[in-house]
Amino acid sequence: MEDVVEEKIEGSLQFTPNELLQWSQWQLLDSVLPTGGFAHSFGVEAAIQARLVSGPEDLRTFVIHILENTGSLLLPFVYTLNTSPNVETWYKLDKILDATLTNEVSRKASISQGSALLRVAAAVFQEVPYFKAMREMSLASGAVRFHHAPIFGLVCGLLGLNAETSQKTYLFITMRDVVSAATRLNLVGPLGAAVLQHQLAANAEELSKKWMNRPVEEACQTSPLLDTIQGCHGYLFSRLFCS
Repeated sequence: MEDVVEEKIEGSLQFTPNELLQWSQWQLLDSVLPTGGFAHSFGVEAAIQARLVSGPEDLRTFVIHILENTGSLLLPFVYTLNTSPNVETWYKLDKILDATLTNEVSRKASISQGSALLRVAAAVFQEVPYFKAMREMSLASGAVRFHHAPIFGLVCGLLGLNAETSQKTYLFITMRDVVSAATRLNLVGPLGAAVLQHQLAANAEELSKKWMNRPVEEACQTSPLLDTIQGCHGYLFSRLFCS
C-alpha cells in the first residue's frame, strides 16, 4: 500500500522548467547561500575605526554612498553579462574590471566572492550544466580572475532573471551585506538594522533607476573616499572582516 502511495506522489511531482527555475532564482538571494558575502564589510569596519561612521545616521549616509558607487561602477558589468551570458563576454569584462579596481582590498574581495559564487552555482544549480563546464574550463586555462559583478550578471542571465531584476538584486545584496556587517560591528541592533534597510529601499530604487542599463564604457567611481577607506582595511591592527 505504501509503495502505491509513493508511486502516485512521485508521479504527481511534474513541473515545468520555468516553475523550478523560480526556486533557483529565489535561492540566489538567500543569505544562507555560501558565497562569502558576510566575510566582507565593504569598508564599514575601516570607516568605524577611522571615525567616519559612529552611529546610525552616519551609517545611513555611508550605505547610500556605497550603493551609489556600486551602481555607477559595477551595475554596468552586471547588466552586460546578464544580456550576453557567454564566456567571451565574461572574459573580456573580467579583465576590464580587474584593471579598473586599483584598490587591492576591494579587488581581492571581488575575486573571493566571485570565485565562491561560481563554485556554488556549479554545485547547486545543476540544471544549468554550463556553470560547471565554464568553471572547470576557466580554472584550467587561468584566463580569468573571477570578479564578482560579472559572474553575478552571468549567473542571473543563465537562471532567467531579466536585466532590471538582476541589477536591483545586486544592489539589494550589497545593501543587505553592508547592514549585516554594521550589525555585527555593534553599530546598530538587529531590529534597527531591519528598519534602516527598509528605509533605504527608496534610495536604492532611485539609484537603480539612475545607473541601470548602462554600458561598461560608462562605469565610473562616484565616491573615491570610500575606495580610499576600504583600502586602509589591511592596515587595521585588529579586524573582524576580510575587507
